[in-house]
Amino acid sequence: MSDPVGILGFGGYVPRLRLSRGAAVEANGWFNRGLGSLAKGERSMANWDEDSVTMAVEAARDCLNGARPEDIAAVHLASTTLPFDDRQNAGIVAEALNLPEAIQTMDLAASQRAGTTGLIAALDRAAGTDGKTLFLAADRRRSKAASPQELQFGDGAAALLLGRGRTVADLLGSHQVAADFLDHYRGGDARFDYGWEERWIRDEGYLKIVPKTVAALLDKAGVDAAAIDHFVMPSTIAAVPAKLAKQLGIPEATVADTQFSSMGEAGAAHPLLLLAHTLERAEPGQTILLVGWGQGCDALLFRTTDALRAARPRRGIAASLEAGHTITNYNRFLAFNDLVEHEHGIRAEFQIKTPPSALYRNRDMVTGFVGGRCRSCGTVQFPRAHYCVNPNCGALDSQAPCPMAEMPATVQSWTADKLTYSPDPPTHFGMIVFAEGGRLMADMTDVDEGGVAVGMPVRMVFRVKARDADRGFTAYFWKAAPDDTRVARATD
Repeated sequence: MSDPVGILGFGGYVPRLRLSRGAAVEANGWFNRGLGSLAKGERSMANWDEDSVTMAVEAARDCLNGARPEDIAAVHLASTTLPFDDRQNAGIVAEALNLPEAIQTMDLAASQRAGTTGLIAALDRAAGTDGKTLFLAADRRRSKAASPQELQFGDGAAALLLGRGRTVADLLGSHQVAADFLDHYRGGDARFDYGWEERWIRDEGYLKIVPKTVAALLDKAGVDAAAIDHFVMPSTIAAVPAKLAKQLGIPEATVADTQFSSMGEAGAAHPLLLLAHTLERAEPGQTILLVGWGQGCDALLFRTTDALRAARPRRGIAASLEAGHTITNYNRFLAFNDLVEHEHGIRAEFQIKTPPSALYRNRDMVTGFVGGRCRSCGTVQFPRAHYCVNPNCGALDSQAPCPMAEMPATVQSWTADKLTYSPDPPTHFGMIVFAEGGRLMADMTDVDEGGVAVGMPVRMVFRVKARDADRGFTAYFWKAAPDDTRVARATD
């Protein structure tokens, strides 16, 4: 009998920045007084150089945490906000992670249920193959200013490594119901979601479609509702998960916190993000019921194993939620999400076209951040070159590929430039020195003015380098960010 299929690893990512809902309500309450009911807490807010692809990369790094790239046979990415409509976004993620070329990559979109529907499909794939599947979900949804969605949404990503073997949670079963129930929609050319009336969504949607989906799953799996240890279900309507638990006979104490007050709802990624957060706190032998919603319903049932004790993400959702920086400058949120047309000045008028041929030839260095290590003397350098940079070596064509994204690094020197154009001035950059050798003049991100110091530990993160609005192209590269998971909460 083969090993059961399930979750081998898990992780996630919540952006550092958080918008104070109170600040947004203060700015817009004169127009929409109904927003006052959503004024508490904060929502996660992607930096200007983050999108669904960059967040998926960070979630994957949190999940993999030492897993061997050669064991991964597929990368699937679910999102309703993919930066490219016709370029495989999962392929960008796979290259950023330096995964093997002989790998299956796939994008899933078009519904908030893409995360859980894609998870079921990925588990089915993993059940029929020997390789592991890296399943990712990420969303950065934009919303109209002064709308409830502006306060309800949040940005984030989650990652699950799926397959057979030493699983941390085995799949007991799944069930799906398709229904073209329009709680919201977004047309092909629209920037924002169009939502419908909340009471209709609750009474005719959640309270009728979810129960029959969950009941069918529990019946197939032979599990009693009272035996559920964790009921995981996102909803922007606060009372819905608890009400559904009561209706289904699931103990009220098992209802997972949706993290609405601390980050909002991260769209297609939110069910998986909450699942990863639940796995951080769960004990072996517990059952987890996961529900995904959007034009129907998905329900998945897992049971944790003894391997859960030793399997932890590099950072995890709890630490990611804790290490937040609260923003009270509502205009900054508007600018980062392209909700206001700013005058960027003549310094922003530079050529940012990326030739696809140059990107392809240098994709391992640009996307994968792969440098070189001299086979003769061991010197590490970035970028690779024909000659070793060691003056005592100078060997020709001696560079072996050397992935550098995970190398510890520190700041040797830095500056904060207020003249160079940046969507979030000042521009921070400096000389980054890697522990194993090699150095790079790099941009910095997720730092505040005055928040950089010589000798400060940093880690490299995959971010947006520039956006070419004329050609619809997003260019990515690696930047240096503070390497400290124990960041104290701050407010500016």
